[in-house]
Amino acid sequence: MFEIEPSWKMALQDELEKAYLIKLAAFIERERLYNGPVYPPASLVFNALWLTPFDKVSVVIVGQDPYHGPGQAHGLCFSVPKGVAIPPSLRNIYKEISEDIGAAMPSHGCLIDWAEQGVLLLNTLMTVREKSPMSHEKQGWEQFTDAVIFALAKRSEPLVFLLWGAAAQKKWQAVAGSGMGHQHLILKAAHPSPLSAHSGFLGCRHFSEANHFLKQKGKNVIEWAIK
Repeated sequence: MFEIEPSWKMALQDELEKAYLIKLAAFIERERLYNGPVYPPASLVFNALWLTPFDKVSVVIVGQDPYHGPGQAHGLCFSVPKGVAIPPSLRNIYKEISEDIGAAMPSHGCLIDWAEQGVLLLNTLMTVREKSPMSHEKQGWEQFTDAVIFALAKRSEPLVFLLWGAAAQKKWQAVAGSGMGHQHLILKAAHPSPLSAHSGFLGCRHFSEANHFLKQKGKNVIEWAIK
């Protein structure tokens, strides 16, 4: 039903057999047929999982739902394809990277390079109706992306979770409540949106802190500078 990358298919094997996913798939199909457009395109809904296989993940960035304008969403949170205007939240992310590690401001908003280095760019909702933010909430995506985060939390290998804003931080609460995840680095800050970035996101230094942790654990650091 959902065509996902093989290592993720194995990691989520039990979840993929649950009945709610059949209802979710039917809902999305109806939306595309009768209420569309729906973003991202069907071929890119699971782009984050395809570009960052389960065993390659070293950093997780949690977003909320995809961009809801034409041509923006391509299955990676905060990212847009090259040639599309850089969204305000991503501009603030770039600003923080520049202040944190001295990287030049990029000319585009495509974060595929991060994904290919092991940064899972996960939206908690993986589809959205055009011009209707949060239009696909409470249809099953929350449960599916919870399963993604739980599968990663269970890994013995230390990971970094970057949780920006209340919605992303709430996704970690169930993991924390279960007593899992102590081996991972959990970094929290305000959302990079212009409405909240000055309330703790700008100046958080998460990018250098993540790399310091990865280096300490003998893992490859992330080249955060986008070229």
